[in-house]
Amino acid sequence: MKMGFYPGCSLKGSSREFNESLCAVADKLGMELEEIPDWNCCGATAAHNLNHALALSLPARILAQAEKAGMEEIVVPCSACYNRLVMTRRELQESATLKAEIADIIEMELALTAVPLNVIDALDRALAGSALESLVVAPFAYKVACYYGCLMVRPPKVMQFDQPEDPMTMDRMMERVGAEPIDWAFKVECCGAGLSVSRTDLVAKLCKPIVSDAVKRGAEALIVACPMCQSNLDMRRASLKGLSEAETRIPVLYITQAIGVALGIDRKELGLHRHLVPVALPKPAAKAAGA
Repeated sequence: MKMGFYPGCSLKGSSREFNESLCAVADKLGMELEEIPDWNCCGATAAHNLNHALALSLPARILAQAEKAGMEEIVVPCSACYNRLVMTRRELQESATLKAEIADIIEMELALTAVPLNVIDALDRALAGSALESLVVAPFAYKVACYYGCLMVRPPKVMQFDQPEDPMTMDRMMERVGAEPIDWAFKVECCGAGLSVSRTDLVAKLCKPIVSDAVKRGAEALIVACPMCQSNLDMRRASLKGLSEAETRIPVLYITQAIGVALGIDRKELGLHRHLVPVALPKPAAKAAGA
């Protein structure tokens, strides 16, 4: 199954473990990811606050590059990148004048035929009708809090992904690899996103109840699908005051890492050693032959 792939800036830098684990899992599942040639930054998270034309031109060029390469669907792992690509595509589809203006700025043809997919949707499509369970050699047998964040599902009328207040795609996927997703209250609350550096105090205020509620309801790991969410919940843990020992220790894994563990992929290949909060989960035992 061949799909276009937009890694974005984070997966090439601060969140390289997301890229590593996604590529490892994709290879195991037979997904062929083709990186968009000469891609550029999408402008998240600041461009749309500064210059409207720039905020549209950056994602539009990515879409145009994908179209030029013949890509019909693009896997976009970062929720902020995904949000910007979907929002831009929708806005340009609704205005022929604006579309022509942006095409002129980027000096490229722009048909808007390439469709962005978030990583959960892409994995779900790739696994539809497949026997994922048969590939599981070490079930991820933990209670998990699946955290979707806000940018993947909002605004609902534009993103049109899952249920905006109670998405379940990631929960079902984790069940298929042996996990027990909990029912909790913060799966689509904002973590502070791109305010991590400029307003760490706000990020800490937003992240604390996310971590606390997950632990209170019995989660042993937080599962995410966005580099900014992972960074805020993992890197900023020390800024969250008054945490219990369990709240301090709960690890934050990308869904690709959790699936990769279940498929028996080496932990280093999945980038589990790169987290600030140690992923101190017991090493899964191999599934017995014929089980």
